[in-house]
Amino acid sequence: MSQSLDYDLVIIGAGVGGHGAALHAVRQGLKTAIIEAGEMGGTCVNRGCIPSKALLAASGRVRELQDNHHLSALGIQVSGVSYDRQAIADHAHNLVAKIQGDMTNSLKRLGVDVIQGWGKVAGVQKVQVETPNGERTLTARDIMLSPGSVPFVPPGIELDGRTVFTSDDALKLEWVPSWVAIIGSGYIGLEFCDIYTALGSEVTIIEALDKVMPTFDPDIAKVAERVLISPRDVETRAGVLAVSVKPGSPVVIELADRETKEIVDVLEVDACLVATGRIPATKNLGLETLGVETDRRGFIPVDEHLQVLRDGQPVPHLWAIGDATGKMMLAHAASAQGVVAVDNMVGQPRTVNYQSIPAAAFTHPEVSFVGLTEPAAQELAAKEGFEVASVKTYFKGNSKALAEGESDGLAKVIYRKDTGEVLGAHILGLHASDLIQEAANAIAQGQSVTDLSYCVHTHPTLSEVLDEAFKRAVVTP
Repeated sequence: MSQSLDYDLVIIGAGVGGHGAALHAVRQGLKTAIIEAGEMGGTCVNRGCIPSKALLAASGRVRELQDNHHLSALGIQVSGVSYDRQAIADHAHNLVAKIQGDMTNSLKRLGVDVIQGWGKVAGVQKVQVETPNGERTLTARDIMLSPGSVPFVPPGIELDGRTVFTSDDALKLEWVPSWVAIIGSGYIGLEFCDIYTALGSEVTIIEALDKVMPTFDPDIAKVAERVLISPRDVETRAGVLAVSVKPGSPVVIELADRETKEIVDVLEVDACLVATGRIPATKNLGLETLGVETDRRGFIPVDEHLQVLRDGQPVPHLWAIGDATGKMMLAHAASAQGVVAVDNMVGQPRTVNYQSIPAAAFTHPEVSFVGLTEPAAQELAAKEGFEVASVKTYFKGNSKALAEGESDGLAKVIYRKDTGEVLGAHILGLHASDLIQEAANAIAQGQSVTDLSYCVHTHPTLSEVLDEAFKRAVVTP
């Protein structure tokens, strides 16, 4: 580090991405500071992955203990199951506090300076920080932007944080509405549908596109609707827009036809969760001081090495990672980007293989995927001139799933017919979020289904669902 600079690296944003980057920077010998205006851990720890998993774990237990048919099949009798809403909310809050503290302590132990305040770029290799004690300027060889994202609220929707709210407020679980509308059927919407129905709510899912779960592989979406929606107190409304949502008692929702924009129905519900995705938190970062412009959606343009772009060219010493780049809005993707960006800073060129990054919805049962859906794979095949094949295997044929009494689900593997290269994998079933990692690693390493068919899987385990898929998909010379 130049003696004239305060740090080798200053990171703006201490979410999972910034935190992971700081830890790796220390391993690479960089003197590092991290700036955070809110809470340590960003969206994932405070308003996303962590508290939602705590709520899903608790509500999932409630669902399981109230499922007399399932329990009696195992020879178990349980009666009078109830729950304490505040205790469930406290479980999520306490978990967040613990992980916040663990993250802060891990940084301080390694000598990373944690600075509380609003950080923004103030010029070449300069960061301005507005702290509770006043303004200060830091200098650094490199600056990394990791500002994260915030919920997107479409026009016409009014929030009050109590009857109409985003996932940020839903995670507090201040009450359990009798009837809640959920706008959006992506991962956030599905997970909260799972939570609310387990705790006794009636749910109406509103989806603007022509079918629910539009981003899922079609085969997975079909089974998910049968397993996660149809048996529960859930109504779905697809192909309609929530053009007006007014808080109150009741909440009034005007639904319009997606094509004609004419009002087709008015719902009066107890509460409405707006789960319409997220947008980058890239305002007031000082990007204009270096002539950097975000795209029309607010994302920071970066190259494959995560260096910020200005007019298509890398800006020296300026990097960006995480949700704000618009690559994959996942905490573990942000963490991977942070590590790669640091390596590039120190002259060890690397890129991120986004096709190998898995994702999951922690519903009951879980849904996970990595790589391409079958329609996307077919589109790529038509463009590049190869053929695609896919195989499906079912949890109903898996000994461990049958022993657990949890045999709903399937695994689907998509691959090239000529080489057997795995292009995508999709799983719905017990522990799908854990099972997907084998397929993710296979994509990262370029393995074929034939290679994978020779791997030995423990018996009896759920992993044999994928083992069977690989064996069915063997490509012969």
